[in-house]
Amino acid sequence: MNRYPRDMIGHGPNTPDPKWPGDARVAVQFVLNYEEGGENCVLHGDPGSEAFLSDIAGAAPWTGQRHWNMESIYEYGARAGFWRLHRLFTEAGIPVTVYGVATALARSPEQVEAMKAAGWEIASHGLKWVEHKDMAEDEERAAIAEAIRLHTEVVGERPRGWYTGRCSANTVRLVAEERGFDYVSDSYDDDLPYWLEVGDRDQLIIPYTLETNDMRFATAPGYITGEQFYSYLRDAFDTLYHEGKEGHAKMMSIGLHCRLIGRPGKMAGLKRFIDYLKTFPDVWVARRIDIAEHWAAVHPHHRRLRPSALSREEFVTRFGGVFEHSPWIAERAWALELGPAHDRPAGLHNALARIFRTASHEERLGVLNAHPDLAGKLAEAKRLTEESTAEQASAGLDALTDDERTRFTQLNADYVEKHGFPFIIAVRDHDKPGIMAAFERRISNDTETEFAEACKQVERIARLRLEDML
Repeated sequence: MNRYPRDMIGHGPNTPDPKWPGDARVAVQFVLNYEEGGENCVLHGDPGSEAFLSDIAGAAPWTGQRHWNMESIYEYGARAGFWRLHRLFTEAGIPVTVYGVATALARSPEQVEAMKAAGWEIASHGLKWVEHKDMAEDEERAAIAEAIRLHTEVVGERPRGWYTGRCSANTVRLVAEERGFDYVSDSYDDDLPYWLEVGDRDQLIIPYTLETNDMRFATAPGYITGEQFYSYLRDAFDTLYHEGKEGHAKMMSIGLHCRLIGRPGKMAGLKRFIDYLKTFPDVWVARRIDIAEHWAAVHPHHRRLRPSALSREEFVTRFGGVFEHSPWIAERAWALELGPAHDRPAGLHNALARIFRTASHEERLGVLNAHPDLAGKLAEAKRLTEESTAEQASAGLDALTDDERTRFTQLNADYVEKHGFPFIIAVRDHDKPGIMAAFERRISNDTETEFAEACKQVERIARLRLEDML
C-alpha cells in the first residue's frame, strides 16, 4: 500500500465547537517548562554540556567538560526565575501546567512542593532534557518508562500529560502505547485538541506552540524585549478572541521557561499580557489536564471508516460503485498515495476523480454509458442501482405524469442518438422542472461540449454519493 502518513486535513474547514466552559471564546493555557537540572551536563552522565535555549549567543556543547556559564544560566531559572514566576501566577490566580523533566524535578524538591501547593499540574517533560531523535526504539521506550517511574516517586503521583519537546519520529506512538496518558503534546499542528488512533489506543493530542513561546528570546529571529513578547501574545489573543466571537473558538498555548521569561525585563512583558488578559470576559484560563478532561467528556472519540486503511478488496467493495458500474476506478485509486486527507469525502472523491480524468476517452465513455436514462426503462423495471434509484426519486423522477414520462422518453432517445451516451445530470442538485430545462438546453450542444459536461456531472454525482457514504 502506497500510503502517506501525515495528516494534512485535521479538523478540516469546519472546526468543532469546543464548548469551552462558560461558553468561553478562547481557552488560554500557560505552560512552564521546568528543565533546570535535567539538561545536558557531564555531571548528569552526558558526553558534553548543554547548548540549547540559553542567553549565550552561538552556544556549542563542550564535549567532556562542564560549561560553567551554561550551568549557571540554567541555575538562575531554578534559583530565581521560578520563584518570580511562581509569585506572578499565584498572585494573579492563574493555573499553570508544568512540563517537568523528571531528573530536574528530582533535583528541585522545594520547587515541586510549591508547584503542588499552588494546584499546578505537573506533566512529564521526559526523563532528561536531551534529544530523542537518535534513540533506538527500545532505548526511548525505556527512557519514557523511567521518566514515569521517577516522576511518580518525586511528585507523589504519575503524570497524566506528556511533552518531550526534543522528540523523535517514534515518540508520540511510544507514549500512546504506554496507555497511561490523558494527553500528549508533542505536536504543533492545530489550535484545538484532536484524537489520534494508535493501534487500538485512542490518544488525545493537545498541540503545543513554539511561537507564542519565550524560547524565541534565545533564537533568531526572536524577541529582544519584554514589550515584543507582550505585543505578540496580545495580537495572537486578539485574533483568537475575535474568532471565538464568530463561532470558531480555539485554544491559545503560551510556552515559558524559568531561565528565560524569569528574567526581570522579559517577565515584564508576560505580566503586561496577564493584566491585559484579565480585562476580557468569556476567557477560560485552564491547565492542560483540564482541557484534556473537558475534550474527552464533550468530544469523545468515535472511530469511523478510514478508506486509506482498507485493503484493495475492501476498498473496491465499498467504493467500486461510486462511479456507476465502474469498479476499475476504485481499483486504480487504491494504488495512489492515499492518506488521512483521503478519508473524508473531498479527499476520496479527488482520488477517484483523478483516475477518471486521466482515463482514456473510451474508458470515460464507458462510464457515461453505464449511467441509466433518466426515468427510462430501467427505472420502470426497477433495475436501477440503489444509488440511482434514490437519486432519481429525490427529484421526483419516480412520480412522473404520463405527459412528463413521454417527454423524458423522447428526449432520452434524441439525446443518445445525437451524442452516443445518455443525458447525465446530478439530479440531487435540481428539481424536476430544472432537470427538464437543462435537458432541453443541453441537447443542442455539440458532442464534444456535452461529453465534457457529462463528465463533470458524473464527478458531481460521485461526490454526492461519497457524502452519504462517509
